[in-house]
Amino acid sequence: MKLVKLAFAALAIGAFALQPALAADPVEGRNFHRLQMPQPTEDAGKVEVIEFFWYGCPHCAKLEPLLKSWVKQLPADVGFKKVPAILGDSWAPGARLYYTLEAMNLLDKLNDEVFDAMINQRINLGNENVLFDWVAKKGVDKKAFADTYKSFTVDAKVKKAAEMTQEYGFSGVPALVVGGKYSPGPELQSYEHMLQVADFLIAKNRAELKKTAAAQKPAKK
Repeated sequence: MKLVKLAFAALAIGAFALQPALAADPVEGRNFHRLQMPQPTEDAGKVEVIEFFWYGCPHCAKLEPLLKSWVKQLPADVGFKKVPAILGDSWAPGARLYYTLEAMNLLDKLNDEVFDAMINQRINLGNENVLFDWVAKKGVDKKAFADTYKSFTVDAKVKKAAEMTQEYGFSGVPALVVGGKYSPGPELQSYEHMLQVADFLIAKNRAELKKTAAAQKPAKK
C-alpha cells in the first residue's frame, strides 16, 4: 500500500485482523524500501527505530496500541523513539504538544487522550487557549503547562522534528524507520504486517552493524 499525505490509504477502512507470521522474507521495493538519503543514528551500537506520527492521524491512533505492545518486547539492543512529524504549519502544534507532555512526564497519562480528543471528539488542540483549558480539566497545572509549551527547550525540539521530517523524506504517517535507512512499505497488508516487517529490518540492521564492527576490529598481531 502506498503512503499518502496523511496516512496509509489502504488502511483507511480500519484495523485488520491479526496476521500470521511472515511466510517469506520481506522483499525490498515491495514490503520495505531504503531511504533515498540514509540518516545517521544516535547510537552506533544499537539498532534505532523511529516512528513518525501526528496526533491528528486516525491511522496513527489505530497503530498506537499495537506499537506500544511491540515496543515493550523489543530487545535491549534496539532503541525506539517517536518523532511528531511536521508536514505543514498545522502539524507544528501537535509536535509542540507532544514535547510538552514529554517534558512534564505526562505522556503515559495523556498521550492516548490527545489522540481521542483530536480525532474522535474533534477538539482543536492546535489552538493554544483550547489546549490549555483542556489540560487544566485533566488536572494539569495550566500555567506550568503553558510555560513549558512556550519554552526554549520545546522550541528546539519542534525545530528538530521539522528538520527530521524533511531529512527523512516522508510524505505521510504513520512511518517507521529502522537503522536510519529502512522503512516498511509501500505494500503492507495491515498494521501487524508493518511491525512484522520492522522486526525483519531490525534483524537485518543488527547483522549489518555486527559485520561493520567486525570489519573495524583491529587484526590480532
